[in-house]
Amino acid sequence: MTQPETRLPDPARITRRVPLWVGDVVAGLFIAAAPFISIDGAAVTNMWVYAVAIVPVALLPLRRRWPKAVLVACLLLYPIAVFWSVPAAGIVIAIAIATFGVANRSTRRMTLLVGVLTVIAIALIALFDPAAGVVDPRVFQVVITVAFAAAAGDATRSRREFVQAMVERAERAEATKEAEAKRRVAEERVNIARDLHDVMAHQIAVISLNAGVASSTMASQPEKAEESLSTIRTAARTVLGEIGDLLEVLRADEPSDASPQPGLARLADLERPFAAAGLAVTVRVDGDLSAVPTAADLVAYRVVQEGLTNAHKHGAEHRAHVLIEATASMLSVVITNPAAPVGRREASDSEAIGSGLGLVGLRERVSAVHGTVETGPFPGGWRLAAVVPLNTEELSR
Repeated sequence: MTQPETRLPDPARITRRVPLWVGDVVAGLFIAAAPFISIDGAAVTNMWVYAVAIVPVALLPLRRRWPKAVLVACLLLYPIAVFWSVPAAGIVIAIAIATFGVANRSTRRMTLLVGVLTVIAIALIALFDPAAGVVDPRVFQVVITVAFAAAAGDATRSRREFVQAMVERAERAEATKEAEAKRRVAEERVNIARDLHDVMAHQIAVISLNAGVASSTMASQPEKAEESLSTIRTAARTVLGEIGDLLEVLRADEPSDASPQPGLARLADLERPFAAAGLAVTVRVDGDLSAVPTAADLVAYRVVQEGLTNAHKHGAEHRAHVLIEATASMLSVVITNPAAPVGRREASDSEAIGSGLGLVGLRERVSAVHGTVETGPFPGGWRLAAVVPLNTEELSR
């Protein structure tokens, strides 16, 4: 079942639940009303003076695109208001809003620099004001207002960057989770393909070879043909049972250990159908196999299975030799058989189903337990050798 797509929140939408123009309208109303409010009881009566006081209303909407330029323009209006005796409350509000805009869209270092320069500019303007001076309490009010606006803008920017970082981290986690799921699916497909090959290739090869024996001896040696047909029936039942077990595992919600995995203890069962098909198998075991870990035991069994299957399909003289050596540190499995002529081997390879995939899957199995596989010709035939370390800690990694 396909999982619904998870959509992560957009930081811009989080911080813009209120339309931008609402803030501009509110700021404009404050700036427009400020000249009519005076602490000393005097209010503006000259319309030209009032026009100068409300110029920031037109400037502030541009601060999102040109924040520094709008701040400079508002700062230039401040000395005009001071020397023309224009009520500067609205212009101070505009300077604070512009400072907030610069801090909200700049780095912390730029915010600090702009804030310091703004304070210095206000102090210098107040220094040349004949009616006040640097020590005028109103100057300190303006400085505190500008500093507060810069701090608020920096905090807003920091919060936005924090939200953006959290969203990006969540997106990376989601992408990593999806990539990990795809990797596991691909890995599981490889495991299923490998298990299908192990389950089917050997038994189908036995069925094919015994079918050929039965067909060629049906008239001359009916007893041998009947024996081959019996072997075919046994192999068919075996492969159907193993496929059923594999499908049961695939359909189960949780893995089950009901079906024991094959191991070297079942070499006789593995050798029997090859012997019935005409392959003479000689097995030699050196060492104690009871101490071999389960993972290495299964891999060694699959190595023998693949080696005997290839020897039966592509070998010559219908014989093969299996040598198994177990020590305290490693398990070695070597399968040798006389090699068929090159032309015959190539022909048999072209007839084989999935030729070459068995050795690929075998190398993957052996590599999974930190082992190595070598295949190739040797004097007098063909050799498949695998070495698996028996260090329990290594196999469990």
